[in-house]
Amino acid sequence: AKRSAIPIFMIGHVTKEGYIAGPKTLEHMVDCLLLFEGDRDHMYRVLRAVKNRFGSTREIGVFEMTERGLAEVANPSAFFLSERRGDASGSDVGCILEGTRPILVEIQALVAPTSYGVPQRTSSGVDHRRVALLLAVLEKRVGLRLGTFDVFVNVAGGVRVDEPAADLGIAVAIASSMQNKVVDPQAIVIGEVGLSGEIRAVAHLDKRLAEAQRMGFQRAVVPQSSLKGIRRMAGVQVAGVERLEQALKESFT
Repeated sequence: AKRSAIPIFMIGHVTKEGYIAGPKTLEHMVDCLLLFEGDRDHMYRVLRAVKNRFGSTREIGVFEMTERGLAEVANPSAFFLSERRGDASGSDVGCILEGTRPILVEIQALVAPTSYGVPQRTSSGVDHRRVALLLAVLEKRVGLRLGTFDVFVNVAGGVRVDEPAADLGIAVAIASSMQNKVVDPQAIVIGEVGLSGEIRAVAHLDKRLAEAQRMGFQRAVVPQSSLKGIRRMAGVQVAGVERLEQALKESFT
């Protein structure tokens, strides 16, 4: 096939652990390895390159399952924020990177008094261990007493968030629900939260701010240490923060 320049598509099975079943020799032979990911409960699908001999693997394709089959989602940020309400507590907007593409997502949290002996800690789209870490930081460094409250965290639309840049968005959403304060609906929240409550730098902040500007957001709460060399965005007011408590003050309306 290679001598004749004939493309061949091979479809394989993926195990529960996320690996391609069968001999690894097949993965080494092919020029490109693609994974087609999705959740049966949501409409979108993600095409992700794991190996590419002739191009970058830092790109993804986002598709929507329609009655006529798969259709490309040209603007994933608008797709994931289409049903967002900006007047409710416990909700804010963060920005994640899928490959090199910035995508705005809605992060939701619900904090309610527990009715059981042990408070529930439930998360969807976020690692539950990361949520537990952020809860400990909020309690120790900010003074929020969450030990007798159930905490539920969700990333709307079924998006899976793995990068630390979403930490601040999760923490702000939890504090917003706990204090019943509404996060500024025109603001996005970006940053990694350290164990001492410091807000750490994130990569590619310029791309994230450009996406926020394109989607019409007017404010951005970001790490102060990431602002070096970042040009000002027209129409976007950037607030650099160094501590978690400072970020909370900047985020609430």
